[in-house]
Amino acid sequence: MSTAAPPAAAPPALATAADLAYVAASVDSFYLLVVGALVFFMQAGFAMLEAGSVRAKNTKNILLKNLLDACLGAFIWWGWGFGVAYNSGPNPNGFIGTANTGEDKGGYSFFSAWWTGEDEHPTGYNFALWWFQYGFAAAAATIVSGAVAERAQLSAYLIYTVVITGWIYPVVVHWVWATGGWLSTFTQVEDDVVLGGCIDFAGSGVVHMTGGVAAFWGAAIIGPRKGRYDESKKPIPMPGHSTVLSVLGTFILWLGWYGFNPGSTLALTPSGYAQTMARVILTTTLAAGAGGVTTVLLDKLLSSKTWDVAMVCNGVLGGLVSITAGCSTITPWYAYVVGIIGGLVYFGASRLMANVLRIDDPLDAFAVHGACGFWGVLAVGLFGDPVYTRTYYAWTDDAGDEYTGLFFGGGKVLGAAITTLVVEIAWVSFFSIIMFVSMKFAGILRVPAEVEDAGMDISKHGGAAYNDIHAGTKSRAANEAASEETK
Repeated sequence: MSTAAPPAAAPPALATAADLAYVAASVDSFYLLVVGALVFFMQAGFAMLEAGSVRAKNTKNILLKNLLDACLGAFIWWGWGFGVAYNSGPNPNGFIGTANTGEDKGGYSFFSAWWTGEDEHPTGYNFALWWFQYGFAAAAATIVSGAVAERAQLSAYLIYTVVITGWIYPVVVHWVWATGGWLSTFTQVEDDVVLGGCIDFAGSGVVHMTGGVAAFWGAAIIGPRKGRYDESKKPIPMPGHSTVLSVLGTFILWLGWYGFNPGSTLALTPSGYAQTMARVILTTTLAAGAGGVTTVLLDKLLSSKTWDVAMVCNGVLGGLVSITAGCSTITPWYAYVVGIIGGLVYFGASRLMANVLRIDDPLDAFAVHGACGFWGVLAVGLFGDPVYTRTYYAWTDDAGDEYTGLFFGGGKVLGAAITTLVVEIAWVSFFSIIMFVSMKFAGILRVPAEVEDAGMDISKHGGAAYNDIHAGTKSRAANEAASEETK
């Protein structure tokens, strides 16, 4: 007996344009989650680098500060930092971000207002973008901790973390990166922005120089560590206790930079974004390598006469900071040149701080982030390639030949860079000086001399970071006492 053939399966439905758009938007959100994780992992890099660069007696203290930076920074960036940095709405403020109203829901709100419930973004892009930008804000504050390491009070650290993450840094972000910012290439009306806006793709100036300038004033105002200079004001070396941790931290930071720079496309699926991401990976790598080689050679020939591992670490970081602004607009050959000059800038700034200004900066935070951050923004004005700079601006599809690097015949990119550098330095310096001087007069900036001598781990954190070393020290003391009794 024959049976009826089963009905044919319905043909698969073709994806609609809306379906494809949803998938693309979901990919962009996931992309930010991944690159944001790399940026956040840089906090571990800072922690290892700083721990290795201080003396063993202050290891717990510097690690605690790095942990609290991430904890405190998360609340501040959620509460108001993100809103101050990136306001939205039909009439954005050019100077500072402002809270959205009920009629202007979503966007860059304070306390993630209107991000959940019926107004939630279908692919969660607001949350993903907050996460990515939070890592940047945490990095800016962490830079300062290295400059005042081994003598700053914990309360002072918490205060300047709040001020930098919640006020100094997000205002600079708004100027340069927010739609409507008066120095932002994302501003859509040419007359509302100075010289077309500053090209600082991933933050040589916005993130690194901001942290570096604050670090400069912090180190200058708190004063050098005890024993850093002799009676004739010559610097006495105070090497860190672990080269292993310093190198590990450097590699972690280098890895994190592949989220920091390529991730600053803020998406992956729009036309040209993946192309930019891939190119940025190469320029970032070349500048890092060039900075490391240049710095160690300079130190070998002109200073220590040795192959100093710390010089390679800081040279790599200096090269990375230097290319961060122009990683998307500078071609590979010029990126290598930017890294070489970044190594020179770091080396010169480090020697200037220690030998001329006599400012004790244990991590060379200003030399790496402040000086190289300055150079990074300036480098775009010199080497910005017209293929990339002319189409960089939101207010036009082709800005013309004036909006290219100086070596390509343009001048406005350099003009915008110089303008931005001047106002950023003035803004950060003004509030940093007020903040650190106020804490110094209040007696909450620096630990007492006896605490500095003993080390903050034993004085403040319940014991040494390395229990075997602490136990060995006590054992040696007991043996010496027993030996004296038998004499």
